[in-house]
Amino acid sequence: MRAQDPAGGERGSEDRPRAVISWSSGKDSAYSLHRVRRAGELEIVGLLTTITETFGRVSMHGVRQVLLERQAEAAGLPLYPVSIPFPCPNAIYEERMGQMIARLRREGVSRIVFGDLFLEDIRSYREDKLRGTGIRPVFPLWGRATRDLAHEMITSGMRATIVSVDPRKLSGTFAGRSFDEALLRELPAGVDPCGENGEFHTFVSAGPMFRGPVAVRPGAVVERDGFVFADLEPA
Repeated sequence: MRAQDPAGGERGSEDRPRAVISWSSGKDSAYSLHRVRRAGELEIVGLLTTITETFGRVSMHGVRQVLLERQAEAAGLPLYPVSIPFPCPNAIYEERMGQMIARLRREGVSRIVFGDLFLEDIRSYREDKLRGTGIRPVFPLWGRATRDLAHEMITSGMRATIVSVDPRKLSGTFAGRSFDEALLRELPAGVDPCGENGEFHTFVSAGPMFRGPVAVRPGAVVERDGFVFADLEPA
């Protein structure tokens, strides 16, 4: 019989460790959830997300917190939110994330799943910060050819919208576009098909990782802090 954790759940067994997904609300984290659930080697118990408390939105993506909550409901998983200010000095980010890591360990979590694809410095940073905490990072999409991966995501039935664009890397006119085959054909040369170099970020509204779709409608497109954001509203 499994032991109960402090949150009322069950601690994972040795052969099926408890894990949370580092959740951005976008396609890479969503597809990582799908992949690890399908593999069945981890017991996924929640979504770990940073929320900019100043705006009540997912950090970097600018997604409304209410839509994040609807994603969690569709995924059948609780949220583990880490609130950060804007702007957020790295020291504050690491302090608050450290507090969350300690909580996760108390609740029997021993893995964090990341949707990183090929950026070595980002992976090294995650590995360094988790070293010695009792939690190990997992990278289920690492090293995949990103064009093949993008096609695979779309073929799986995942629906996503571009919610943030770095206009220094990609025209802001792509903000609000669906992440689909037409988009992939129109991306300029040098832009990663999955936006791994920060060209764009997405919000996932449907796919095999969800019980049902998250209903959204397009909102305003604005330029703020050097990025172009396509707001999504709950439908």
